[in-house]
Amino acid sequence: MSRDIQLKERWETLVDRLSNQFSQGEDLDLDAIIYLIGVQELGQIHKKYKKDEKLNLMHIAICRLLEPYGYYEFDYVDKEGWPHYNVKEQLPALKAGEQSVLMKEAIVNYFLEKQYID
Repeated sequence: MSRDIQLKERWETLVDRLSNQFSQGEDLDLDAIIYLIGVQELGQIHKKYKKDEKLNLMHIAICRLLEPYGYYEFDYVDKEGWPHYNVKEQLPALKAGEQSVLMKEAIVNYFLEKQYID
């Protein structure tokens, strides 16, 4: 099976599972899944977040997702429990479609690592 087909199948499985678990079956988009990962990484699940905090959660998720690719490295957790990352390498200039594929691949790998999907 080609890598692209496997990624597509895993992505669809992941979207189905997360959508059923968190949105009563309405398909979650890429940003919603990134947000969920940010909440998971922060570990403060039952809290209401302000708009700027939601953006920070997405930033945490993106850093965590791209860490295995060498773009970020974990630095420390602050006194409020928020993780901080350093940029190791600038992301290359990618077209929108290429960014989407990179993020979907990173998300699928994240959930494979967490054993949420196989």
